[in-house]
Amino acid sequence: MATLRRDGRVTALQRLGCAGLAGALSLSLTAPLELLTVLAQVGTWHCRRGLRDAGSSLCRTEGVRALWKGNLTACLRLCPYSALQLAASRRLVTLFMDELGHISHWRAIMAGSLAGMVATTVTYPSDVVKTRLIVQNRLEPSYQGILHAFDKIYHQEGLRALYRGVSPAILGAVPFSAGSFFVYTSLDTIWQEPIVRFTPLQNFVNGCVAAAVAQTLSFPFETVKRKMQAQSPWLPHYGGVDVHFTGMADCFRQTVKHKGVLGLWRGLTPSLLKIVPYFGVMFSTFEFCKRICLYRNGYIQSPLNYKLTPGVDQSLHPQELRELKLLRRENFKPRKSALEN
Repeated sequence: MATLRRDGRVTALQRLGCAGLAGALSLSLTAPLELLTVLAQVGTWHCRRGLRDAGSSLCRTEGVRALWKGNLTACLRLCPYSALQLAASRRLVTLFMDELGHISHWRAIMAGSLAGMVATTVTYPSDVVKTRLIVQNRLEPSYQGILHAFDKIYHQEGLRALYRGVSPAILGAVPFSAGSFFVYTSLDTIWQEPIVRFTPLQNFVNGCVAAAVAQTLSFPFETVKRKMQAQSPWLPHYGGVDVHFTGMADCFRQTVKHKGVLGLWRGLTPSLLKIVPYFGVMFSTFEFCKRICLYRNGYIQSPLNYKLTPGVDQSLHPQELRELKLLRRENFKPRKSALEN
């Protein structure tokens, strides 16, 4: 069992800002690996001779900036996605808690997965646009930007095109949850100590291992989703997709028929290589941003460390601490004497 813990010294807006900045920075630094993953999943011509040749050929034909195609869309999607996921997760965790305010790891993972499904469904059109921007030729683009892509896809292919591939995206949450649950239920056995005593390094390793296992199990659904997002009769070579299909089930079938079963895991290598730097940058950036917020709120002496400010009640929320400081200032103000009046 576990208890939901949240640092009350940081406001919800500050927490969302920290998460958004950390996510944007980690996405930007690992964007080339994400691009190679998507190209391999779609099956464009770039990846026919391997991932290394795919990156070098892309740089030669479209320039180095092509390695960051679609990254701006991914970064802009972070804030609404994180806000929706956070709101849904808080509501679901509250529903899954017992009378004592505890929640099992399985229920916590289920709550997180369901919250992710809600956020994915609402923000899914931006993911479709990201894939389209990645697979297009930057020198001869079909879309001039994010808004142009939204508008062109909607008017040429209809609203349903902006949700093409959402079914495998939702179904992929099932093996993703199973993989996460398998890792987190084995953590105390692996480390031979209770979960509540894990160090930050152990939590980081746990997160990377859980992400690797979950991504590997759910990757076939991710591959089918990318192929469905990219395929369009309005794009050159149907978006560069290596198989032709009529729906999700047919996409699975055609991929296995023409590319083999392992074709469903094509692109897994750069996806797994991305995990450690992605989580490393995200966790370190989030912690540094959090320290800045704690310093601004008055709980620590410097944003460079966690040394607590003397005399400050760390159990108070930011608003309560501000009100207490204002009250103290009012009490210590020198009062005017009767002669001065």
